[in-house]
Amino acid sequence: MSPEEYVEAVLALVERIPPGRVMSYGAVADALAERSGRNSARQIGSIMARNGGGVPWYRVVNSAGRLPPGSEVRARALLAAEGTPLRGDRVDMRRAAWYPPEG
Repeated sequence: MSPEEYVEAVLALVERIPPGRVMSYGAVADALAERSGRNSARQIGSIMARNGGGVPWYRVVNSAGRLPPGSEVRARALLAAEGTPLRGDRVDMRRAAWYPPEG
């Protein structure tokens, strides 16, 4: 998978995250690892920062539920509007985490 195809795969996966649910950067990387040969949460963060504007970027958070840096206020408002379970200034990962079904 070329770097461009990987970016497209990441964005396509983020588009599939249902409203009210989130994935961590690491979960996105894990979900695509077998197909892509890549597995870097940091790379997912870079892809989202550069290319994520056209997808629900706010549904990708860190593994502790922290919101995207620099966009916390906007992300929190968008997540709250979708009914995403929040705990203080973070997403409640135990209740909100989503992983794509196999297949």
